[in-house]
Amino acid sequence: MKANVIVALVVGIVLGFAVGNARSASKSTESGTPSVAAAAGKVADAAPSAPAPSRQGGRAVDPTVFKVPVEDSPVKGSADALITIVEFSDYQCPFCSRAHNTVQKLQEEYGNKVRVVMKQNPLSFHPRAKPAAVAAMAAGEQGKYWEYHDKLFANAKQLEDKDLEKYAEEIGLDMGRWKKDLTNAKFNQIIDRDQALAGQLGANGTPAFFINGRLLSGAQPIDNFKAIINEELPKAQKLVDGGIKPSQVYASIIEKGSTRAAPPPSAQPQQAAYRKVDFPADAPSFGPKHAKVTIVEWSDFECPFCGRVMPTLQKIKENYGKDVKVVFRHQPLPFHANAKLAAEASMAAHEQGKFWEYHDKLFSNQKALDRASLEKYAQELKLDMGKFKSALDSGKFRAQVEADSSAGSAVGANGTPTFFINGRQFVGAQPFENFKQAIDEEIGKADKLLASGVKIENLYAKVMENAANAPPPAAEQAPAEPAVQKIEVGKAPVKGPANAPVTIVAFSDFECPFCGRVVPTLKALEEQYGNKIRVAFKHQPLPFHANAKPAAAAAMAAHEQGKFWEYHDKLFANQRALDRASLEKYAEELKLDMGKFKAALDSGKFNAQIEADSAEGSRVGANGTPTFFINGRTLVGAQPVDAFKRVIDEELKKGGSVAKDAK
Repeated sequence: MKANVIVALVVGIVLGFAVGNARSASKSTESGTPSVAAAAGKVADAAPSAPAPSRQGGRAVDPTVFKVPVEDSPVKGSADALITIVEFSDYQCPFCSRAHNTVQKLQEEYGNKVRVVMKQNPLSFHPRAKPAAVAAMAAGEQGKYWEYHDKLFANAKQLEDKDLEKYAEEIGLDMGRWKKDLTNAKFNQIIDRDQALAGQLGANGTPAFFINGRLLSGAQPIDNFKAIINEELPKAQKLVDGGIKPSQVYASIIEKGSTRAAPPPSAQPQQAAYRKVDFPADAPSFGPKHAKVTIVEWSDFECPFCGRVMPTLQKIKENYGKDVKVVFRHQPLPFHANAKLAAEASMAAHEQGKFWEYHDKLFSNQKALDRASLEKYAQELKLDMGKFKSALDSGKFRAQVEADSSAGSAVGANGTPTFFINGRQFVGAQPFENFKQAIDEEIGKADKLLASGVKIENLYAKVMENAANAPPPAAEQAPAEPAVQKIEVGKAPVKGPANAPVTIVAFSDFECPFCGRVVPTLKALEEQYGNKIRVAFKHQPLPFHANAKPAAAAAMAAHEQGKFWEYHDKLFANQRALDRASLEKYAEELKLDMGKFKAALDSGKFNAQIEADSAEGSRVGANGTPTFFINGRTLVGAQPVDAFKRVIDEELKKGGSVAKDAK
């Protein structure tokens, strides 16, 4: 990730953690996934009687109003409500589940002043999201959409056909009618319509909300919703006072709203960031060995947006075959169950000289990347199957895939696809025209270097040298930083003296690979700063990590016996083995009282504390992991040690800590 303070929003992406921005230029990821925050929009001109514009993280929220029609979508609340919240959601998205609870609280607090409209945006990498959406709409045919909707979000990990049928029975649907309605083509048409509208309005991630037409992306803290609602209420009331019927207020507000989001900043001409990007000599590539332009791509075979960019790469190959080299590196995202094994399989094919043929097979069959399918594609390409299977069984290419992933994170390629065109960063499945503009510019620069005497075989090294020495764009030199949060240390496990001038509160998840990557960074900080810092650990087990919550409970059971940090290190060293048997094994290795340890897990003794940590994390904006608060200042993701040191050094100059101990 970038070495500056970033506010998370996707998945794009990616990479498995974040909150969204208001008025986000989303890259079609879950809006709970981290990405660099887009710049906030300009502040609206407010009427004298209106409150100050709502703010997130200390920045004004974009006041743009979008024209978001209600149509025949499910509606909950009074037709006379002055606030209409249109939600684009996905029943399999964990961040949507969190946001669902927030929406329910808003309805309780605001009553008839708020109504909620539901739009369907089942993301392609959630295979059960679309069937769930269809099942909910079929329930709506019997007047029970919202009861079914609540069932789905209460059971987001159980969305198989048998589960959907069970929920229909539980709410008393006519089962014959419901099953027949599941085949109604109109539901697929509604989903297509809603998704097209979401894309048109820039709401490509989930969840996304339009509050009286204003976009708020992601599972954000309730205060962010309330800030916009409280700003919009007096405006709506003013319309009523002017003679507009309450039932017509929303239509009046959105009548002249924008019908299309502005293109994301990455699609507009701008000074792009440059990075020094290296790659292994044996990495898969096509194009000349020594090219004027080298494009390094970080990709994931299960990522739908990576699949979409294939035609663009083909056009690059056709138009720039003599001047452009494309290098492929792996960034399998943690929430794509088959992506890592598919990456290893592609390298096994690469070993036999057929990487690109296998690459094309995988992207043509993104929903079939299980082991049997991977072997089938290898057979179709007439690979040596003994050698291929042996490579997968032995994990021969696992280290190489993980090295690619780490290298990608180091240069900011945390979402997929991410490209570096002679070190110039491009994020997302952008159109060929955007690549063409950048490639042409880089060819022009390369021609000048070649004319100055640089040899073609030394060109990329020279370009990377220039990239390493280039100053960052102005936008990166002064990144905006969210407001300082008041974080209670409470009963959290702590390492370091209570009177340390700097307190780092980490919200983390033992199954999150990015949380694991930052463990050595924290140890390095402890060694360097000694008694000047203390570290507090809070739990934020993400819902799509099945073993994260049991691991958190086990860590607290170890904490009860005075060995939290030793157990913490065991868990992060063994992130793929966090089942109950493994958790007990680590406890035995640390010579814990096993009767006491097992009793704590069986009783759910620490569930309340874990849930309280998670709720606090959501309240202060730590919806992704890892998220750190350094004396209350937010730092998101597994960032380099220098990113932490910059904030720590600034805080040491000030002195003091805003984190409090329990009384």
